[in-house]
Amino acid sequence: MKRLFGILSVLALVACSSNNCPLENIVTCNYHFYDREGVAIKYGDTFTVTTLLPGTKTVYIYRKLGYTTVTVDRPDTAYTNAGYTETIATARRDTVLINKASNRSYVQVPMSYYNKADTLVFAYSSISRRDTIIVQHDAYPHVELPECGTHFYHNLRSIRATDAAIDHVEIVNPLVNNEKKENVKIYFNGVVE
Repeated sequence: MKRLFGILSVLALVACSSNNCPLENIVTCNYHFYDREGVAIKYGDTFTVTTLLPGTKTVYIYRKLGYTTVTVDRPDTAYTNAGYTETIATARRDTVLINKASNRSYVQVPMSYYNKADTLVFAYSSISRRDTIIVQHDAYPHVELPECGTHFYHNLRSIRATDAAIDHVEIVNPLVNNEKKENVKIYFNGVVE
């Protein structure tokens, strides 16, 4: 009887699982890199991509003569016990999405669910100016199957960029989903491999 109960329990668990959910379920906007003439490239300079988020947050800054300044999101008594002075400040809620990448032919960036525009800042190691890309988009929930959960897909409406290292940008596929297709072309006028 115990053996029959064990077999029925395993069958019940198997019957409740679904193999129809997609394995790759992360939704990102895919930016591919090109030179000014439209030839696919690997961008050779080291760059960091930051997204600008609305609002501010409280940060705690710890300073001690002869030591590196430390900025954290929560108070830390270990620093004050070690002789650091604490200053409470307000900072932007920006988030680094890609840190110090180089020799990349594309980047994958998540998009905001609730904002109608995302602002990305590209900072380069070889030039002091930065590029800003502003993407206008709509977000909407997408349900493949109820047991798979909800994902937010996006529809790109417009895009514009500054010109520090970027020549221009172009939307090639406005539907941003989990299929990893190229969505935006970034044409660089600067350092390439």
